Amino acid sequence: MNARIFPNALPRADARTLRWSIGALLFLSTVINYIDRQTLSVLAPILKTEFRWTNSDFALVVIAFRAAYALGQTASGRFLDRVGTRRGLSLTVGLYSAVAMLSSLAVGLRSFAVFRFLLGAGESANWPGAIKAVAEWFPRRESGWAVALVDSGSSVGAALAPFIVFGVYKLTGSWRPAFIVTGTLGFLWLPLFRWVYRDRASAEIGVDASQSPPLSYRTLLALPQTWGIVIGKGLTDPVWFFITDWFAVFLTSRGFALQESLLAFWVPFLAADLGNFTGGGLSSALIRRGWRVGAARKLVVVVGTIGMLLLVPAIYATSLWRVAACFAGATFSYAAVSTMILNLPADLYPSRSVATVSGLSGTAAGLGTIAATYATGLVADRYSFEPVLLGASLIPVAAMIAILALVRNGEATRKGVVHAI
Repeated sequence: MNARIFPNALPRADARTLRWSIGALLFLSTVINYIDRQTLSVLAPILKTEFRWTNSDFALVVIAFRAAYALGQTASGRFLDRVGTRRGLSLTVGLYSAVAMLSSLAVGLRSFAVFRFLLGAGESANWPGAIKAVAEWFPRRESGWAVALVDSGSSVGAALAPFIVFGVYKLTGSWRPAFIVTGTLGFLWLPLFRWVYRDRASAEIGVDASQSPPLSYRTLLALPQTWGIVIGKGLTDPVWFFITDWFAVFLTSRGFALQESLLAFWVPFLAADLGNFTGGGLSSALIRRGWRVGAARKLVVVVGTIGMLLLVPAIYATSLWRVAACFAGATFSYAAVSTMILNLPADLYPSRSVATVSGLSGTAAGLGTIAATYATGLVADRYSFEPVLLGASLIPVAAMIAILALVRNGEATRKGVVHAI
C-alpha cells in the first residue's frame, strides 16, 4: 500500500479485517434479502390451495415483485451512486423489511401483488449496493472472492427459507406469522451495518474509489462492455429465479410431497454456494498467476454455461435425488457464471458508476425474468415443465456469446472511460 497516494490508509492487517467485515455484512444482507423473497415461494403450495390460485395466478404475484425489482434496480443504482452505499442501503433495507412484515396482512391475489411489488422496489437496491461496496473496498485480486461471498448469500437465504418459514408455519398453524418473523431480520441487521460501514474506502484502505460524478447514461450505453453485461445478466438470471420461484411447485408437480422433499430442496442452493466460491476463487487464482482479469472471468463464464445444460437430464429423471442432482449441477454452474457477471461492473467502471451499471444489468435481468415467469406459468399450465427446463438450459448460451463478443478493451477503455481488463 502506497502511503504517499493514500496517506490516511489503515495498516494492511486492519484494512483487510475491515473490508472482510464489510463483505460479511453484505453477505448477511443478501441472505436476509432472499429469505424475505423466498417466504412466498416456500408457502406457494399452501397459498395456492387456500386462495385457489392456478400456476398463472401465482405467476402474476411473482411478476408483481419482478416488475418493481426490475425497474427499481436502474433507479436504485443511480440513487446509490449519488447518496452513497451506507445511506442508500440503510433506507432500502428498512423499507423492504417493513413491507415483508406487512405482507402478513394480505387477503388475496391483489393484496399479495401489491405487497410483492413494494418488496421488489425495496430489495432492488441490494445488488447495485453490494457491487458498489465491493468496488469501493476490494482490490481486483480479491474482488472475485468478495462477490462470491456476497452472491452466496442468495443460495444460503434460499436454502434457509424453507426451514424457517415451514418451521414457523408448523409451529403456529398459520402462514401469516412467517412473514412477520422473516421481516424482522432486516431490522436486526441495520444497526450493525451502520456501526461498521463507512463510505470513505479510498482514504482508509487504499482502494482507488473515484469521487468523480457518475458517468452519464449516454456514455455508458455507448460502450459495448455495458451491453455485454446487460445482455449477459438478462439471459442468465431468469434461470436462477425459475429455480428459486418454481422449484417447490415443480417438485409437487412431479408427485413429490412438500414435506418429504424438504431435505432435497436445499441441495441445489448448497451447490450454488459452492459454485459462487469456485467461480470467484478460480478467477482470483488465475489473476494472481498473471492472467488478464477479462480472460480469467471469461473462462469461468464459458465452463459455467456448459454446466447449466444439466437441466436437460432433469426432464428424464424419475427419483427425487436425481432431479435434485441435476438442478444442483445447473445451480453450481449458474452461480459461477453469476459471480463473474456481477464482478464485471467493478472490473470495468469507476466506482461512482458501478451501481448504475449494475442497476442497468439488474433491470435487464428483471425484465427477462418477468417474461420467463409469465411463460413458465403459461407453459406449465398448458403443457408441462419440460419445455421450460429445455429453454432454461439453452438461453444462457446466448448470454455467453454476448459476453465474449462485447466485453473487451475498446477505444473507450484506452481513453480511460472504463478500466482495462
